[in-house]
Amino acid sequence: MQKHISNATFKGTKEQKKKLLDAIKKHKQEKGALMPILQEAQTIYGYLPIEVQTIIARELNIPLREIFGVSTFYSQFSLTPKGKYNVSVCLGTACYVKGSGDILKKVSSILGIEAEECTKDGKFSLTACRCVGACGLAPVMTINDNVYGRVTVDQVEGILSKYLE
Repeated sequence: MQKHISNATFKGTKEQKKKLLDAIKKHKQEKGALMPILQEAQTIYGYLPIEVQTIIARELNIPLREIFGVSTFYSQFSLTPKGKYNVSVCLGTACYVKGSGDILKKVSSILGIEAEECTKDGKFSLTACRCVGACGLAPVMTINDNVYGRVTVDQVEGILSKYLE
């Protein structure tokens, strides 16, 4: 699955940049420092915009393409901002054969965004993921830490309505 690069304007703060530089300094001398630095950077910013990747590349003296390669390879990293409510629809085999593709389309239609996008107000983001490990509940949709199993297309609007208010 290809990761999307955000077209949102980056709005990092001085405090976030200081935290990032502190994280880089903390891990810089460790073997395999890039992973914990990227993890901390994502915690600080909520995602890994190219501006943050550029800082990391410069501070570690690593080519930006390497930082970008790691950021796009691991599913734990996001290149797009996440909304207050991150809606994730599992497209793993068990979920997909039970209709999760249609569920993703319905969520997309209601929120007015595609997978890997965030609403303009920052309230919702939509993620198409590969497997949440709840195959027995297929098809599965999550909103932040809330798991919804055996979801039907007809239930999607009701589930989202709890978060639209």
